[in-house]
Amino acid sequence: MLFTLVALLAATAIAVPLTRRAGFGSVLGYLLAGIAIGPAGLRLVTNVDAITSIASLGVVMLLFLIGLELRPQRLWVMRRAVFGLGTAQLVISAVVLAGLAHVAGRFGGGHFWAGVNWAGAIVLGAGLAMSSTAIVLPMLAERGLMSTRAGRDGFAVLLFQDAAFIPLVALVPLLAGTPVPDQVPWWDVARAVAAIAVILVGGRFLLRPLFRAIGGAKTREVFTAVSLLVVVGAAALATLGGLSPSLGAFMAGVLLSESEYRHELEADIEPFEGLLLGFFFISVGMSVDLSLALARPGVLIGGTAALLAVKAVVGFALGRSGRQDNVNALRFALALPQASEFSFVLFGAAVAVGALALNVAAMATLIVAASMLATPILFAASERWLIPRLTRGETREYDTIDAAPAPVIICGFGRVGQIVGRILRMHGIGFTALERDPGQVDVVRRFGSKVYYGDPTREEVLRAAGAETAKLLVVVLDDMEAVLRTVDVAKRAFPGLRIVARARNRRHAFLLMDRGIDGLVRDTFYSSLELARMALVGLGIEDAAAAHAVALFRDHDEKTLVASHAVYRDETRLIQTTRDAAEELEGLFEADRAGS
Repeated sequence: MLFTLVALLAATAIAVPLTRRAGFGSVLGYLLAGIAIGPAGLRLVTNVDAITSIASLGVVMLLFLIGLELRPQRLWVMRRAVFGLGTAQLVISAVVLAGLAHVAGRFGGGHFWAGVNWAGAIVLGAGLAMSSTAIVLPMLAERGLMSTRAGRDGFAVLLFQDAAFIPLVALVPLLAGTPVPDQVPWWDVARAVAAIAVILVGGRFLLRPLFRAIGGAKTREVFTAVSLLVVVGAAALATLGGLSPSLGAFMAGVLLSESEYRHELEADIEPFEGLLLGFFFISVGMSVDLSLALARPGVLIGGTAALLAVKAVVGFALGRSGRQDNVNALRFALALPQASEFSFVLFGAAVAVGALALNVAAMATLIVAASMLATPILFAASERWLIPRLTRGETREYDTIDAAPAPVIICGFGRVGQIVGRILRMHGIGFTALERDPGQVDVVRRFGSKVYYGDPTREEVLRAAGAETAKLLVVVLDDMEAVLRTVDVAKRAFPGLRIVARARNRRHAFLLMDRGIDGLVRDTFYSSLELARMALVGLGIEDAAAAHAVALFRDHDEKTLVASHAVYRDETRLIQTTRDAAEELEGLFEADRAGS
C-alpha cells in the first residue's frame, strides 16, 4: 500500500506541473499519470478497482463543496438554466448519439459494432451525452471562468445531469426487455424517500447544533473529522436509499450553505477533495485499455471524434439560442464535449442486464476516457488561439443613448458606480450611467438598472450622454488610464462641467489633482479608516476616542496629500515630505494623548 501511495504521489508531482506549465491544466496531467503507472503502462499500480473505490470520494466531496456554494435562493434563480438548458443538452445530445450508434451498428460499423440494436444505442447515447462534473468544474475554476455566462450555464447543465443519472440507471433494465413488475416497487421508492428525508431533516435540525458543540470545544482535528463524517455519512445514506452518493453529499452541502460554519467546512474539506479528485482522474487513466486501442485505433478515433463533434455542435447551438455571445457559447460547447464518470456506471449496468454487449461497452469506456483526455487539450487550445481572435473580432456597437439629459453622468457602473447611482436615485436625482464592459452591462440590466454600453473616454459618447448640459461628471472606472483620459476629454470639450473622480492610489490622486478636478476619493481610504476605528474599539478604546483618533489621522493625511502633490515629481523631496509628515503625525498623537 505504501508503494502504491508513493507511485500515485510521484506521478502526480511529475505530470501535473508539466501539463499546467504547458497550459493544458491539471486534469490532463492526472489522466496521463494514470496511464503511465497503470496496468497499460509501467504497471507500478495494478489494483485499479481499489484505487477507484477510494478516489470516487473525491467526486463526492466535490459535489459537497458545490452544494456549499449554492444557496437555495441561487438554485431557485438558476431553475430555468438547470431544467431548460440541462434538459435540452442531455436529450438532444443523447438522441443524436444514439442515432449515430444505431446507424453504425446496422450499416457503417463493420463487424465490431454489429448487433448494436436500439436498446444498446439508447444506452450509448444517454451515457455519452452526460459530461464530467469532475473535469469541467476544476477546468473552469482554475481559469477563473465560473462567474462567466459559460461557467454558470455549464454548472447548471452538470447539476441537471447529476440529478438525471439516477432515473437513467433505473430505466436500463427496461431497455433490456426485462419484464415490467406487476406492482410498483414501493419498498425501493420508500427507501429512497426515507434517505432523502433523513438527510434533509438531519441537515436542517441536527448539523448546526453538532458543529456548534464541536466548535465550542476548539478542537481542530475533531471538527475536521466531523466535517468528513457529514460528507461521507450523507453519501452513505443516499447509497442505502438506492441513490447516487454524490446527490447525498450535494444535498448536505446545500443545507449547510447558509450556516455560519460554511467557510470553515470548505477549508477543511477542500484539501481532501483536491487530492482524492486527482486520484480519481489517475484511476480513470489506469482503466484505459491500450491493447484494445491499439487493436481498433480507427474505431476509437472515429468514435471519440464523433462524440466531441456532436456535443460541441449541440452545445454551441444551445448557447447561441440562449443568447450567449460567441465567446461564451464556444467556451460552453468546448467545456462539455467529454463523457462522464457516470458513463462507466451506466455501461456496467447495461452489460449486467444484457442491454449492451461486453465488447461494445469496453470500446465505449475507452471512448469516454479518450474524450476526457482530449477535452483539456481542446479547451486550452481554444483559450490560447480561438478566444482571443473572437474577442478581437466581436466589436459590439455602442448603445444609442435615448434618455433625456440628466444632471449627472456616471462613468463606470461597477461596485462604486452602482452605489453612487442608488444614493442619487434615493434623492430623486437623475443620472446617465456609462459602462465600457459589455458583460457588466448585461449583468446590471438583468437586475433592472438602466445603463448604456459606451466608452466615456470618447468625446462623442460623453456628448451623446448629455455632457453639454449636465452639472456633474462622476468618473469611477476601474482603469486608472481610462479615468485620466476621461477627465482630459471632459476638461477640454466641456470646461463648465464639474468633475469628481475615483483615485486608485496616491500617485493616481496626484495625477488627477494636476488636472484640477473638483474632488477625488482614494480607493479603500475611507473603508480603511472605518476598519481602523473598529480595531481600536475592539481593543477596548472608547468609541469617542477611537473616532477622534481616526478623524485626526484623516485630516492630517488629507493635508499631507496636498503638500506632497507640490513635490511628487521630485523623489528626494517627496521622501523627505513623507518623513516629515510621519513625524508631525506622531507629535500630534502625543500632544493629543497628553491633553486627554
